[in-house]
Amino acid sequence: MSAALLRNRSDGPALRSIGLLSARLSSSRVSLNSRFPIARSLNTVARRPVPRHVSSPALQASIAIRLKSYVASEKAAPLKQSRVMKVIGKTFSYCGVLFAGATIWVIGFFIYDASTYRETPSAEDIPVSELALNPRLGGPKNLPIADFLVGDYDSESMLQQKDKPRLVILGTGWGSIALLKNLNPGDYHITVVSPTNYFLFTPMLPSATVGTLGLRSLVEPVRRIIDRVNGHFLKAEATDVDFSEKLVEVSQTDKDGNKRNFYLPYDKLVVGVGCVTNPHGVKGLENCNFLKTIDDARQIKNQVLNNMEMACLPTTSDEERRRLLSFVVCGGGPTGVEFAAELFDLLNEDLLHSFPKIIRNEISVHIIQSRTHILNTYDEALSRYAEGRFSRDGVEVLTGARVKEVKPDRVLFSQMEDGKEVIKEIPTGFCLWSTGVSRAKICETLSNRLDGQNNKHALETDSHLRVIGAPLGDVYAIGDCSTVQNNVAENIIRFLRTIAWEKGRDPEKVHLTFSEWRDVANRVKKRFPQASSHLRRLDRLFEQYDVDHSGTLDYNELSHLLRQIDTKLTSLPATAQRANQQGVYLGRKLTKIASALPGLQANEIDYGDLDEAVYRAFKYKHLGSLAYISNAAIFDFGGLSFSGGVIAMYLWRSIYFAESVSFRTRCMLAMDWAKRALFGRDLMSF
Repeated sequence: MSAALLRNRSDGPALRSIGLLSARLSSSRVSLNSRFPIARSLNTVARRPVPRHVSSPALQASIAIRLKSYVASEKAAPLKQSRVMKVIGKTFSYCGVLFAGATIWVIGFFIYDASTYRETPSAEDIPVSELALNPRLGGPKNLPIADFLVGDYDSESMLQQKDKPRLVILGTGWGSIALLKNLNPGDYHITVVSPTNYFLFTPMLPSATVGTLGLRSLVEPVRRIIDRVNGHFLKAEATDVDFSEKLVEVSQTDKDGNKRNFYLPYDKLVVGVGCVTNPHGVKGLENCNFLKTIDDARQIKNQVLNNMEMACLPTTSDEERRRLLSFVVCGGGPTGVEFAAELFDLLNEDLLHSFPKIIRNEISVHIIQSRTHILNTYDEALSRYAEGRFSRDGVEVLTGARVKEVKPDRVLFSQMEDGKEVIKEIPTGFCLWSTGVSRAKICETLSNRLDGQNNKHALETDSHLRVIGAPLGDVYAIGDCSTVQNNVAENIIRFLRTIAWEKGRDPEKVHLTFSEWRDVANRVKKRFPQASSHLRRLDRLFEQYDVDHSGTLDYNELSHLLRQIDTKLTSLPATAQRANQQGVYLGRKLTKIASALPGLQANEIDYGDLDEAVYRAFKYKHLGSLAYISNAAIFDFGGLSFSGGVIAMYLWRSIYFAESVSFRTRCMLAMDWAKRALFGRDLMSF
């Protein structure tokens, strides 16, 4: 019995280990048995009693260790296998959700598309005024006067605004579209007159000349924008304005090609017709291409591709091939530089794979710039970066050169060499003229008729965008067709009149103390906001121009001070950014005037400077300039300038993508960029 007790005591630790292991297996067998058969067999073994002949401690320990390792390996395997299965399961789940979502989206799109078709006629009886069909005759030329339009009775909202003040907008450019988007429906009876029934996104126009973007991606139907304010659109061209009778003379072409004119009455007129290319007196511009409209872009694309095709013909000589493949850009501004960059991208990325390689070797691109640098309105470092980029790409930049004449097969230009003017020439098969802007025909007509118009390139306006010489508050001009007149010194009597009246003296004999000078400076800032940056340190200006050290500014000293400010004020740039800001400003101001009119009419007030009474003067805020230069871009944001490669190009695209006028054009721009990446540029001419 003592021997048995000793054996039982010696077997105790091993038996306890096996028992503990058996208990652990028993606690986990529910979860393990359900998944793995091997776990069930281990649990069965663990439940069996330990044989009495297993009395060796070493053997018992060995069995325990083996059981532990076996169970551990069997536990790890299913855990590892379960993680893989979870990942696979989640992947299939996500794919299923995406597939189901895409299927629902496609089905929903087709349901929506089907709802856009109508099988039943939607015509209804619409009343039309007899005067809209048969206008009365009148005006200086006894022409039909469109007092009523055929769409005045289309809806209840249009009928309600029939008797509202008539707002006539000439043009569908950046300024006019921004104005329309900032007007309240029902405030005015709005009519837009333009020979084009679309808005053109001009900053991206060079990309359309080489097939990077489709032409339709850059235009937005103007009638969709006008519908928001219940306005009217007339596809015609304004030719003249009679200010005394408030009539715009409009010309249209009938089905026989004959010009027919009529009058359109207005209460307020906005001129936003843009500008035309400045010829600078150069001969032979009929041999050039221009880049102002969507038709220009189409013609350029066709000519570029036609030159390529002709260069591949076996009947084309080497000299003629080099001439056909020589592209000259006259003008180193943003438009000319971006077109040259887009043209180089086309030659370097698409034509290399689609045309014989000799075409790529004989292609040449030249930029002729009259200034010392291209992009001369940008920071000089950016101009040099652009020139270096073009030099690397093989685009020849000729600075300090002036075009003398453009012939059908070559361009003549002059450059200074050793102090002498030398005439040179470049054989060319394509020439783009992009050298500044000039007045449109109607702007020239109005400028010659109005007093106070001295600018030869645009209509002059005051700081409230009112055309100088026209009746106050009746005619405005925005965009490239206008320029804001900054004649601070010529308004000195106006600034001094109040102070002189308070002192009972002649304005020209008033001596201003510092506090009075500060009051005058505030008046100058209010009337000419662009002068604010030059009137920051009033104390220094007072001390500098107080020549006699009398502690006051007399009339002559103040005149000299204001004339110096005039010399520092520059004309606003003819850019889409400026036109857009002017359109937004004028839309908000006209809304303010419309809300103030009922009170003025109730008090029988129909005169005075309403613009200045209800709204501040226009102040242009330069947000920066940017330009594309062959898979790179440069940015100039008011002193902060930088340039870069592909990343900068994507930033350039993002900015213009955000500035696009509608969701429709944004979608089309994105699809065009995707198509270029997947299938290359469009190399068809039609």
